[in-house]
Amino acid sequence: MARHNSIGYRKKVLLAARLVGASALGGVLVAGLALPAVGAAGLGAQSAVEDFDSLPDDFRTPPLSQASTVYDAAGGTIATIYSRDRTVVGADAVSPLVKTALVDIEDSRYYQHGAVDLKGVLRALNSNAASGTTAQGASTLTQQYVKNVFVDQAGDDVQKVQEAQRQTLDRKIRELKYAIKVEETLTKDQILANYLNITFFGEKAYGIETAAQRYFSVHAKDLSLPQAALLAGLVQSPSAYDPIVNPAAAKTRRDTVLRRMAELGHITAAQAAEAIATPVELKVTRAHQGCITAGTGEGFFCDYVQRVVLSDPAFGRTPEERKALWKRGGLQIRTTLDPKAQKAVQQAVTAHAAPSDRPAAVMSVVQPGTGKVLAMAQSRPYGLGKDQTTINLNVPKKMGGGLGFPTGSTFKPIVAAAALENGVPVSRTYTSGYSMPWPAMQDCSGGRFPESGEVHNDSRTLVGSFAMPAAMKQSVNTYFANLEAETGLCEVSKTAAKLGITQQAGGEKLSVVPSMTLGSNDLTPLEMAGVYAAFAAHGTYCAPTAITSVTGPDGKALAVPKASCTEALSRTTADTVTAMLRGVVEDGGTGATAGLSDRETAGKTGTTNEGRQVWFVGYTPEMAAATVVSDTMNPAPLEGQRMGGERIDAAFGGAVAGPIWRQAVEDALDGVPAGEFTAVRLPSAAEPSGSEQQTPGTGRPTRGGGQPATGQPTQGGRPTRGGDQTAPATGRPVPGGSGRPTHGTGGTTPGAEQPGPGAGQPSPSGGQ
Repeated sequence: MARHNSIGYRKKVLLAARLVGASALGGVLVAGLALPAVGAAGLGAQSAVEDFDSLPDDFRTPPLSQASTVYDAAGGTIATIYSRDRTVVGADAVSPLVKTALVDIEDSRYYQHGAVDLKGVLRALNSNAASGTTAQGASTLTQQYVKNVFVDQAGDDVQKVQEAQRQTLDRKIRELKYAIKVEETLTKDQILANYLNITFFGEKAYGIETAAQRYFSVHAKDLSLPQAALLAGLVQSPSAYDPIVNPAAAKTRRDTVLRRMAELGHITAAQAAEAIATPVELKVTRAHQGCITAGTGEGFFCDYVQRVVLSDPAFGRTPEERKALWKRGGLQIRTTLDPKAQKAVQQAVTAHAAPSDRPAAVMSVVQPGTGKVLAMAQSRPYGLGKDQTTINLNVPKKMGGGLGFPTGSTFKPIVAAAALENGVPVSRTYTSGYSMPWPAMQDCSGGRFPESGEVHNDSRTLVGSFAMPAAMKQSVNTYFANLEAETGLCEVSKTAAKLGITQQAGGEKLSVVPSMTLGSNDLTPLEMAGVYAAFAAHGTYCAPTAITSVTGPDGKALAVPKASCTEALSRTTADTVTAMLRGVVEDGGTGATAGLSDRETAGKTGTTNEGRQVWFVGYTPEMAAATVVSDTMNPAPLEGQRMGGERIDAAFGGAVAGPIWRQAVEDALDGVPAGEFTAVRLPSAAEPSGSEQQTPGTGRPTRGGGQPATGQPTQGGRPTRGGDQTAPATGRPVPGGSGRPTHGTGGTTPGAEQPGPGAGQPSPSGGQ
């Protein structure tokens, strides 16, 4: 259908307004548009024309908000997310029956008039004047389309929606102006297609394609005559004619549409009669959207992806731009999630902890060398129901997570890496007693921590002369207090920063205090998995990444966050740490229960004060993963609590978190060829350091490497925590220092479900 001559048409409308006078203009622009006559109220033709001319002439058809789809790495759908459940389709993807039915019932002269149907206005004016009401309107489909554009732009703002729908003269004049503009730029068929895509059909369905799916579970192009008539009838009042809620009213309205189609000769009387005799038969597909619909525990990862889009500058320079992108939707988001790994991790955490258990199991998996997040799960499901949560305990607070967890001795490998990077040999030996004062230390700002307080091991038998590998294997707290003092607190914090640890999960600065070596900072499984992935990748740290590509509704690729990989450690340092962590999972190590039998494994256990949290963080050449178990309600000691139907008798990282890690990684890597770590020769008892090394904080020199402790201390047949339980460093830096207090020993905040213990959590014991 050819466009109307826009200049001539505009002149006709304005000329009519000037000639008919105030009351007639009220009829043309008001009564015929389903408004009360206002000519007598003082509206002058000249002022109305001036209002018309003063409106900006820049109406543009906006991109419609659509559903976005999040996919895993194999192309499977994780979830569909939308602000408006809408799928935009082209005119050729809509049944002609729908187009005919809609035009016949809403605007039968659509193809004969322009933006305003003057004949329709006069007809409505006469009808309304005779009845004394505004029962009949004369808004054209083009005007209705313009109104729907304004409603869609209002989004979920109730006040703006009401303003867009208000029956006021100024709004009608604006609609008229922009309707003329639309008819100047689009063909009738294009306007009709746009109308069908933007219109609300009830039951959260926007656009004809989604409406066809919602009510009949078919595509818009496959709608039958009775179905097409029913949907066309919904436009007038989606709630009043909702076939799910009001089937009788919906049938009456549908039959009205069918009779009108027959009256206009677009279907035969026989076709109309046959369709009218057909009952309303629905095949409803309910609205399912959002991360809450994700399966296999993928809801937390889905939530993380959404927050990446809303926070990363790659998706918009400002928060407002990113929100607009997300709301507009139509995105195809492809992610790093490995469905096999995700299934394995989800099965492992739920096999060991039930949703109703107070302790929750949480786990993240990262690919070394790329930072790709392969899996993310926790034993308490994603959701708002009983025994569910939307707090993602795998990630920091700013990304929808909690306050993190003290990491216990899983932080010790970072201290070891810092020491190696700063020239301390792996053969460094200290004579470590059961208990010792914390050595004097200094932070990066010059704040001094004088020798004070006590650090001790969990087992009184864990004493002797240790080199770094044996101390790592047995998780000797007193050894690592000495190693941290020799390396320097500042150097340890700098190494942590290179490995992605710059602040605590709640957003606070990293607490650079002596107890840092024992895991006093609150971190997350995703962060710790990223750290250990750097060890597996020979020192290359890659910030965790979840999105590989995004395409917009136009099919064009959008920019995504770039992979950020840096050389955080030398290859020698990283491979030496790996060699030591391999010892942890061997017989006699605190993590022996987590070691895999069919491939090389490295890792570290961690247990916080009183066993409130237990960790195992480990890796193979193919993947790094971090598992933590914690009471998330009001963190209490895990020992004695029930988890997965069994009582926790020994709250150690190796005993509780280790088996979860092992099951998940073993299943995730089933059938994957096993890689190999770089071989590194570590010092043995026969290879002392060759130099006299004074033990910081004790004044007692040790000569050579000494004899490292061997075997695992036992207690009643159970493995001990190794170097667990500490007395955290206390007090404040001395005058002239940084003025920052050390990490204290305050309790956690009681209450409902806690995302995880905060910075006030008692200092972790650090060991097994």
